[in-house]
Amino acid sequence: MSPRTNRQRRPVVLLRPVPGTSVIHDMWAGTKLLVVAGVGVLLTFYPGWIPIGLVALLVLGTAWLAHIPRGALPSIPTFLWFLIVLGGVTATFAGGSPEVTVGSVTVGLGGLLNFLRLTVLSIVLLGLGALVSWTTNVAEIAPAVAKLGRPLKALRVPIDDWAVAIALALRAFPMLIDEFRVLFAARKLRPREQIEGGRAHRWGAEVVDLLAAAITVALRRADEMGDAITARGGTGQISALPAGPKLRDTVAMAVVLVLCLLSVYVEVLTPLATSKT
Repeated sequence: MSPRTNRQRRPVVLLRPVPGTSVIHDMWAGTKLLVVAGVGVLLTFYPGWIPIGLVALLVLGTAWLAHIPRGALPSIPTFLWFLIVLGGVTATFAGGSPEVTVGSVTVGLGGLLNFLRLTVLSIVLLGLGALVSWTTNVAEIAPAVAKLGRPLKALRVPIDDWAVAIALALRAFPMLIDEFRVLFAARKLRPREQIEGGRAHRWGAEVVDLLAAAITVALRRADEMGDAITARGGTGQISALPAGPKLRDTVAMAVVLVLCLLSVYVEVLTPLATSKT
């Protein structure tokens, strides 16, 4: 036997808070949603290296305050590293400044730097969203959405119904993932049926069977969830949890506001001052 042991991959765990308590866990869910929205808008208009770096520091500092263990991070599959390397090599052919000369060959690194910037930007945004998932109970999302969208009620926007729909989707997503994993595992244990035709025909028949079973499981879970919601007083109770911002939320919003203003200053005012000189 080979002494090498296969390491078990850590799956992606989202929409389930990490056990424990911290100042980040105790924050209002609406504050976290506002922070994610604000940072998303910032990086949409100013996706430079300095704003990305500041947001990355914010993500790392928040993870440290929330006591997120390293085991919460999912394992990165090998094919994803291959795709990243392939994308970097392909982006290098785009050229652009700065340029590096090796002997008689000049290589432009502009495309590669843009690819790396977009890759880091995606990782930072994914980390920010994962932090919200790891530190927020799903039951707190709907009341926060309902409270943040309360001014829209003057425009006859059904914000309570939207909040309930979001809450039900967030609750059902992890549950359906577990059901589908059990379904796929059971499918692998079944003996393969002898179906006439080529490999494509057999593959299509298996996909149809899996889709039919998945729809059946989803309908059964939806029926059970509907009965549970009716027994607990209806959908109005989902968005009726009393919660609101506190002092820690004010401090967090102030920190994010300072980060956004600093990023805008660096991205806008500093290039203008340099061009004038």
